[in-house]
Formats: sequence, structure tokens, C-alpha cells
Amino acid sequence: MRLTNTNYNGAKSDREERYILAKKKIKKIKAFYTHLTVYILVNLYMTIKAFVNHGIEGVSYSLMGIGLFWGIGLFFHWYSVFGKDLLFSKDWEKRKIKEMMDADD
Repeated sequence: MRLTNTNYNGAKSDREERYILAKKKIKKIKAFYTHLTVYILVNLYMTIKAFVNHGIEGVSYSLMGIGLFWGIGLFFHWYSVFGKDLLFSKDWEKRKIKEMMDADD
């Protein structure tokens, strides 16, 4: 049985909640890098196989389409892991709130 730091009302401590969030974030980052590695290896394999079997003509638009559309999916995976904080991070939100509060004065 694992003992946890809980408050009187049964809530987990702030430190434990941050640990859980950090662990989830690391899991998402690891999943993204696994996805990226598989994308690179599979597309590299398919391109080399097509080139060896059919020469330059083997590298067709359908092969490029697979890489393109999978790449678009990979971009959205990247955005879900890293991109949200780039555009509207908590710092940006705090700055905008302060800016609007200062503008009201």
C-alpha cells in the first residue's frame, strides 16, 4: 500500500499533482518521438525499396502522398504535445491580462 501526501479533505498535495502532470507530459513527449522515429524509418524504407525495385520511376506521387499525409498527422501530433504553449502560453495569457488591466487604468 502506497501512502500519499493528502490534506485533511483528502486532496493530493500540490507537489504530487505537479509530479503527475509532469509524468503525463513526459509520456506524451515520448509518444511523439516514437511516432517521429516510426515515420522516418517507414518512409525511408518505402522510398529505398521503391527506388531499388523500380528505379527513379518507383518513387511515385502515391509514395510521396503517404509521406505527406502522414507528415500532416505528425505535425498535429507535434502541435498537441509542444505547439499549444508556443502560441498561447500561460505567460502570454498573464501578459495580456496585465496589459488589459493597465489599459483600463
